[in-house]
Amino acid sequence: MPISVERDPSEKDAGALSQGIIDFNKRHVPDLEEIADEVRFFVLAKDDAGTLQGGIRATCYWNTLHIELVWLDEAARGSGIGAELMSEAEDFARGHNCEKALVETTSWQAKPFYEKLGYALMATLPGRPKGYASHYLSKSLV
Repeated sequence: MPISVERDPSEKDAGALSQGIIDFNKRHVPDLEEIADEVRFFVLAKDDAGTLQGGIRATCYWNTLHIELVWLDEAARGSGIGAELMSEAEDFARGHNCEKALVETTSWQAKPFYEKLGYALMATLPGRPKGYASHYLSKSLV
């Protein structure tokens, strides 16, 4: 069986791969929500001039809020805006039947910030990226 690494597979192959895992998951968890039911959203903070000061990119699926990206402008840090953004994201997620939240952060980023908001460390992966660590945290939303 030939094996290949492809950076731009055909739509047919990409679709078959996705459908394969969808079908496998459905056999094991019949009421699992469809990938198409994922809810991608952003929570944004802008100043009075409309300039972006920070925000969150996230997805709700499998009853879980997945915080993908959080950024705050240097001037906005320490002002409480980050906590407000997270609260809005969590409220939005609760409205979409999320019971859990997950976030990944690195050792030079915001682990203490998430812990202050009630997120608990689940795992640390040292050496990712080299010389640092990635931290994985979760929180109950119920």
